Amino acid sequence: MEQKVFWCTHCLNMSTRPRIQFDERGWCNACQWMEIKKKMDWAPRQKDLYDLLNKYRSTTGGFDCIVPVSGGKDGCSVAYRLRDLYGMHPLAVTVRPALELAIGNENLMNFINHGFNHIHVSPDVNVMRKINTLGFVEKGFPYFGWLIAIFSAVIRVAVNFNIPLLFYGEDGEMEYGGSIETRNKSLFDLEYMKRIYFEAGYEKVFNKLDLEEKDLYFFTFPSEADLVGKDLCFTHWSYFEAWDSYKNYLIAKEHCGLKEIDDTNAGTFTNFAQNDQALYALHTYLMYLKFGFGRATQDAGIEIRRGAMTRDQAVELVRLYDNHYPEEFIHQYLDYYQMTYEEFDAVLDKWTNRELFTKVDGRWLPTFEVR
Repeated sequence: MEQKVFWCTHCLNMSTRPRIQFDERGWCNACQWMEIKKKMDWAPRQKDLYDLLNKYRSTTGGFDCIVPVSGGKDGCSVAYRLRDLYGMHPLAVTVRPALELAIGNENLMNFINHGFNHIHVSPDVNVMRKINTLGFVEKGFPYFGWLIAIFSAVIRVAVNFNIPLLFYGEDGEMEYGGSIETRNKSLFDLEYMKRIYFEAGYEKVFNKLDLEEKDLYFFTFPSEADLVGKDLCFTHWSYFEAWDSYKNYLIAKEHCGLKEIDDTNAGTFTNFAQNDQALYALHTYLMYLKFGFGRATQDAGIEIRRGAMTRDQAVELVRLYDNHYPEEFIHQYLDYYQMTYEEFDAVLDKWTNRELFTKVDGRWLPTFEVR
């Protein structure tokens, strides 16, 4: 194997992860951030939160912030905290994904039925399919259109309703290993979204789309002219409080009616996260083929960092679950992308890291062992 890979000595973050960094102990920056969070004095950031909320708090009874939600644990938890603990009046916004799952729809309705104001944005399904398909082929990113829309469509709602404050959940770069440029920044901007979240692929995909501007309304950002005087403010809840996804699950379960599935999710050992759409299993499988780590590695790292699992336990689970071909959804994928099985597998082959995997009997197998 030409590519030398290694794993975080505390969790299982892999050296192939984009923007990952390690210290002299071999700890990744997600684990370093975990250490920092435990020792931090969060009082100054709590003051920053109160200052931010009071700056935008409505005095007329109107909506004073937006929380993007899927019906999952994190968005529900943030919306609940803002409404019930901080006295804000949030508007929850959901962008409908492709290949919705029944449990995800049930959880979203449970959330709404707990008294939250909510808007469901359903972009043109044919346009979404075209962008998702192009993202799958050109970026190895199977729900690229939806990923864009959870920012662009939500911003459109913010502009149209004149609600400048938008609360996203966690800063994934900080919490899971990646860029640390926002460590001491409470706000982020459109440039950061495009460069980090879209992996600088926004223009690459959109330049190949044969669609009119009017078709792309929910997938494009407002113009600079549209944003004049809007004072849009983007932030992550994880900047202000020590982020704990399991605590979010418990809060969402108690206060928003969140349910988990009976079995484990595809490709992992957990059953309570990312239950809104079938394309997530393909997203994490492609992540595995490109970088060598999958959904189980992500979940195991979270469990290790919150002290609920040992590294040795995590290694066994990752070896068991990570290389999961999402067979249970394959017919839905082929129908959605309008591909044959051979065409679909050719896209997987295109994005597979040949220094990490070899193909045996039609399936990619790792040439490395997690350790």
